[in-house]
Amino acid sequence: MEEKEARWCHDIGREQAANKPLLKTVFQVMMRLFSPRKTTLLFVVRDKTKTPLEYLEPILSEDIQKIWNAVSKPESHKDTPLSEFFNVEVTALSSFEEKEDLFKEQVAQLRQRFFNSISPGGLAGDRQGVVPAAGFSFSAQQIWRVIKENKDLDLPAHKVMVATVRCEEIANEKLHHLSSNEDWLALEEAVQCGPVSGFGRRLSSILETYFSGYDIETFYFDHGVRNAKRKQLESKSLDFVHPAYLNLLGHFRFKALEDFKSRLEQMLNIGEGFAASICTSTESCMLEFDQGYADAAIKQANWDASKVKEKLCRDINAHALSVQDAKLSELVVSYEKQLGQSLSEPVESLFDNAGRDTWASIRKLLTRETGIAVSEFSAAISSFELDQSTVEKMLQDLKDYARNVVEKKAREEAGKVLIRMKDRFSAVFSHDNDSMPRVWTGKEDIKTITKGARTASLSLLSVMVAIRLDGKPGEIENILFSSLMEGTVTAVSSVDRSITTSDPLASSSWEEVMVSPKSILITPVQCKSLWRQFKAETEYTVTQAISAQEAYKQSNNWLPPPWAIVAMVVLGFNEFMLLLRSWG
Repeated sequence: MEEKEARWCHDIGREQAANKPLLKTVFQVMMRLFSPRKTTLLFVVRDKTKTPLEYLEPILSEDIQKIWNAVSKPESHKDTPLSEFFNVEVTALSSFEEKEDLFKEQVAQLRQRFFNSISPGGLAGDRQGVVPAAGFSFSAQQIWRVIKENKDLDLPAHKVMVATVRCEEIANEKLHHLSSNEDWLALEEAVQCGPVSGFGRRLSSILETYFSGYDIETFYFDHGVRNAKRKQLESKSLDFVHPAYLNLLGHFRFKALEDFKSRLEQMLNIGEGFAASICTSTESCMLEFDQGYADAAIKQANWDASKVKEKLCRDINAHALSVQDAKLSELVVSYEKQLGQSLSEPVESLFDNAGRDTWASIRKLLTRETGIAVSEFSAAISSFELDQSTVEKMLQDLKDYARNVVEKKAREEAGKVLIRMKDRFSAVFSHDNDSMPRVWTGKEDIKTITKGARTASLSLLSVMVAIRLDGKPGEIENILFSSLMEGTVTAVSSVDRSITTSDPLASSSWEEVMVSPKSILITPVQCKSLWRQFKAETEYTVTQAISAQEAYKQSNNWLPPPWAIVAMVVLGFNEFMLLLRSWG
């Protein structure tokens, strides 16, 4: 007996193409149903390459031995070697396409080995299983009965094998032609540059050409094999063109996003509300993307574009949020600038003329300007349709900013308090109630004037001591006046003098007047130091006034009586002297 198997040279070593499962079945059945007898396994290698047969034969022999070792064997043949059942031979045929004449010659020689199988060099393995010609018919019937009764020998039909090989070849050929198709290459190149109109229609036509060609060429092959290989062709073809489809969707996504940005900017520039502009622009660009997605769809597949669409939505939301933050920041900066302008200079002016009602006036100013700014700002951000908590926070931030403007200005002015006190002292001391410069004639009560000027300066200091935007009681002024102007500081008993004193200014805080530490601008001990420095630097002004009075008095002692001055003016000096002599 002999077995023949043809293999393509490039199939050697592969599982299915090399028919390893078939050999495994043959080995198992031969051991179970037949006694050991030599059967020749002839492997014919088609279209051999430059690789010498001497290199290929060991590979085949090794594969066959591995299959033999791996099959399950009955106990009677557990240790039977492969050589007891089979003679393994390998031959090779030249390429039919390249060497047709040599191929036919080698096939004819191989055919003779079958014709003369029992001759020397034939394919018969041994003579043990030889059946006489008279019994061949019965022997063949028995062999066929055994094949029919054993499912292991119910091997795939020859047409299935042929269909498998040819359908796969045809499918690979169509896929190869698709990859080099000029229309496809032009379409793929166009997609690299940007959106392509009619992409889905054009690609569907290209694919249909090759799928239809496959159906025509495989029409007469086994139905099941034909359909299975067609599905493989479809899957590989779709995988091949899918990157271009994704690239096209990327262009649609980018263009839709850019159009969204442009439309949003245009709508905002003409005064449309922010939230309404976002909604309109989003709907427009998403519709544009959906139209592009529909145009790119092919009838051979239902590709999912949801991830690309989700990415577009995320990009739109991110840009919208970025623009919203920028617009809101512009509004905030604008209204903060407005508050700065409406508060800074008026507050500075109020501090310049500081008095008992200064902080009340500042609070009134702050409330009025903050109310105006908050109202206008609230109306300006209404088109953004923000949630209530966000709106409340932004309004509170604006109120806090206004308060900070006042507090910052108060701290700046507190740093210049000594200069302002001296200016206040000079203004009050050197000018009368009609704001006219004083002339020190000797009639002025310098002590009273000095006290009034110092009182005015101390009143200014009491305003600058702490920030009082919350309307706290004004006890600070009383403490400063009683301690610095009236000098009512008294000491405790000599026993406790080393521990503490009753001086309310010997402290670094105003705890007794309920002023928050954050609101303190000048501490009590700093007030005491400032007052001492203020008195020292204004003492010269008082001394100068006293000196001016003394000088004025002395100059008046050298003048004649008023009646003598009048007589000299009326009579003249010579007549006046004659009059005096006559009296003498």
